[in-house]
Amino acid sequence: MRLERLLRPRSIAAFGGLQASRVVEQCQLLGYDGDIWPVHPSHDEVRGLKAYRLIEDLPAAPDAAFIGVNRHLTIEVVTRLREAGCGGAVCFASGFLESDTTGGELQAELIDAAGDMPVLGPNCYGFINYADGALLWPDQQGGRRLAAGSTGIAIIAQSSNIAINFTMQQRGMPLAYVMTVGNQAVVGVSEMALNLLDDPRVTVLGIYLEGFDSVPDFEALARRSRELRKPVVFYTVGKSPQAQKSAMTHTASLVGSHAVSSEFLRRNGFGQAHSIPVFLETLKLLHVHGPLDGYRVSSMSCSGGEASIIADAAEGRKVYFPDLEPAQKKPIEDALGPLVTVDNPLDYHTYSWANREMMEGAYRGMVMHDFDLNYLILDFPHSTHCDDSEWHIAVDAFESALAAHGSKGAFVVGMPENIPESYIENYRDRGMATLLGIDDALDATAIAADIGTAWQRPPATPVMPLPPAGATRITLDEAGAKQTLAAAGVPIPAGSRVTTVDDAVERAGEIGFPVALKALGIAHKTERNAVRLDLADADAVRAAAASLFELAAELYVERMFAAVAELIVGVTRDPKFGLVLTVGSGGILVEMLRDARTLLVPATRDEVAGALEQLRSAPLLHGFRGRPAADIDAAVDAIMAIQAWAQAGAANLVELDVNPLLCGARGQSAVAADALIVLEDSESCQK
Repeated sequence: MRLERLLRPRSIAAFGGLQASRVVEQCQLLGYDGDIWPVHPSHDEVRGLKAYRLIEDLPAAPDAAFIGVNRHLTIEVVTRLREAGCGGAVCFASGFLESDTTGGELQAELIDAAGDMPVLGPNCYGFINYADGALLWPDQQGGRRLAAGSTGIAIIAQSSNIAINFTMQQRGMPLAYVMTVGNQAVVGVSEMALNLLDDPRVTVLGIYLEGFDSVPDFEALARRSRELRKPVVFYTVGKSPQAQKSAMTHTASLVGSHAVSSEFLRRNGFGQAHSIPVFLETLKLLHVHGPLDGYRVSSMSCSGGEASIIADAAEGRKVYFPDLEPAQKKPIEDALGPLVTVDNPLDYHTYSWANREMMEGAYRGMVMHDFDLNYLILDFPHSTHCDDSEWHIAVDAFESALAAHGSKGAFVVGMPENIPESYIENYRDRGMATLLGIDDALDATAIAADIGTAWQRPPATPVMPLPPAGATRITLDEAGAKQTLAAAGVPIPAGSRVTTVDDAVERAGEIGFPVALKALGIAHKTERNAVRLDLADADAVRAAAASLFELAAELYVERMFAAVAELIVGVTRDPKFGLVLTVGSGGILVEMLRDARTLLVPATRDEVAGALEQLRSAPLLHGFRGRPAADIDAAVDAIMAIQAWAQAGAANLVELDVNPLLCGARGQSAVAADALIVLEDSESCQK
């Protein structure tokens, strides 16, 4: 749905009382030069403008309309606006789907009334177009109109109050649009985002998201973002784990909604911020420099304390400060003399402060080395009773050094209050970003690099749409699940079902000792003490079988496998994102550590291997403290085979759990030592 007329209107109609008058006020305050037509049943004028009684009295069909009337009357106004040829509307009223049964019915009526006319809301504050000074916005806001010919940042927020707060920021952000969405009855976040990216005055888009409206549309947004080289950054809520209520498998208990949505954003090359300050700082950085090619950063300050603080802050983050080679140090040493130990981060010492030639020489020596971003840590003195003229020498020297080598640079201000907003804006216009707070600066840099490195990969394959899972299910026991996976190419140990003690002893001898013996039909065997391991002879099997037959009518005997590491591999369904693949530490570690990574199907081999490397237990795979290294390639082969089987039967699959996937030493394969599969109970899944 195209939103040009609504978002960039040349005429605005405002329906209602107080809220409509505020829309008029805000347009006047920001210098909107289009037509504004207040509509009110009894007022002759609103804020000095002629008021109209009826839609039919308007001079023409408005490009955009703000509807600030009650929920019942809203539907009538929308109907008449659509019939008149209006370009789109904002529905302010609440009391629709978010409220009660009547509200749900009214929202359905609203959708019918809108037809093909774009409608934002209901329960929506509207939007601000700072580029054109057009505000369908019934409240105060703190932004300023974008200068002619300038570009800026667009933000969409699913919370109107958060959107207001974004307009009040004092971080030097040039805003092009601030949008709210309300109930998304007609126009969703993804449609709005696609329209904003197409505006040439928008450089980067930020989205405060509480829920996805259309997964295919967000995938289209990712593709469009790459095409236009305009990054998109998300700040999402809902991080607390939300285990599935009826989960039978360990995998389902590991997968929460935030993990799945975060993986969807990652694979599509979107940035992800985990706090509002990082969200805003990232948008600022991307506005100035765009996505970064990598995570290599330099840092300079005239304080050893600041150098130590930022070095410590980088520990455990993706952003890092590469060591300088002797040849790289030399131009810096030549500029600063023998009293300075040259490192990265660099403390260039206060004795060089305000010496333009010395500082610029040091800055040039550092930024010439192809870092992805160069920091200059600079907190300004108190503006009321201090002189900051010497700080501007550092600014000018840094600007000159960056320009000499075509390098990207950012000021890092340790305490956000230690720089006037006007300075941030000035430096931005000169091609230098200003990042507030050391930790937030590092996080913003990492997100910009996440996007840049994602764009270096091929675009993600779309996720698999799935029909809703049925209520009736069947669960394959371990033996059935493993035979099913074996037919799909997943290695399993030699094993067999048994129904008597004598049968267990006989089959164990045929398979070869040592063996494991397990009770079938029990989902979580460890908790029920339903497993016996390393049974070395017939007597041990006989005793174990006698005990386990008290728990189940059927047992499974299988050959023990010498493992150096254990993994869990699982596949579950997500109602929005399709099949979800989880890999993690196996055995009891899955519950102790909750050490797992979530991927969306189809995941590439590189993504699977990368997920294994991100596990806290990854050192075990590589041979920890003299232990043999695991056959990682074989483990990845098995995981890819599990995924392929899940894809082939996706319509019937509910849950799949392999725990553990035993990893042998390098060259000795990996096998599924336990498995559980839950399917829909249909004819197709029973064949």
